[in-house]
Amino acid sequence: GRTSRIFSSRHRLSVGLPRTHPVPEYIRLISERRYADAYMINWVSNVFPGVLGRTCDRPCEPACRRGRVEAGTPHQAEPVAICRLKRVAADHKGDVSKRMPKPAASNGKRVACVGGGPASLTVARDLAVAGYQVTVFDGEAKAGGFIRSQIPRFRLPEQVIDEECQQVFDLGVTFAANSYVASMKQLLTQGYDAIFVGTGAPRGRDLPLPGRAEAGKQAHIGIDWLASVSFGHINKVGRRVIVLGGGNTAMDCCRSAKRLGADDVKVVVRSGFDEMKASP
Repeated sequence: GRTSRIFSSRHRLSVGLPRTHPVPEYIRLISERRYADAYMINWVSNVFPGVLGRTCDRPCEPACRRGRVEAGTPHQAEPVAICRLKRVAADHKGDVSKRMPKPAASNGKRVACVGGGPASLTVARDLAVAGYQVTVFDGEAKAGGFIRSQIPRFRLPEQVIDEECQQVFDLGVTFAANSYVASMKQLLTQGYDAIFVGTGAPRGRDLPLPGRAEAGKQAHIGIDWLASVSFGHINKVGRRVIVLGGGNTAMDCCRSAKRLGADDVKVVVRSGFDEMKASP
């Protein structure tokens, strides 16, 4: 079918994008209100269009030609909203389950993916349509990894994660929930032909500042705190909150703190405002 043909095709190189990501094609389809077609074009090279359409850092947009074309004209020079258009396609696509590839006939090879985040799920998707029997192991009850535990729900609703993870599992991929892999040696004895390790880097950076030890549980590492909020372990904060850092994690922390009842939230950074790393 259409999706199968796309899997075997190659698209032009775009600066700032994976070379197989056909931006002009899916934007044209969106302009024609063919949202399901645009979503499926996206899904081939991007397993999580709905997720990225809400959370991507948008490295492609500064490289967009539109900004250069409009430079020096009466129009404000700005790129095409490549990221947000992914969300448009995802939110208006309707039911695309019948357009997804069917589970391929088994080629007899078994692959284990350690970790249930975007890396493992992307590998699992690509291998499943090639006939591999894939099992994804994760220590949590639901797949998604950092996109589920570290991105606040006001930015990324859980139903979007559930839907796009399920699309992978519907290809015949097995999800071993609550299955923390403590021994690669033991996993190797289970007859897998290959193992992919996609566990990410789930460690934040603490700061050895004066008073850090005395602060105890009143001081938190950003990604750990966001995970605790996501899983419901933290549901309130103090009245005054200071967030150290100017990246996306810091912004998620300060916005979450406001939603949990903080009256006074301050963001402290070493750089100037223009050098802050958070997405605009």
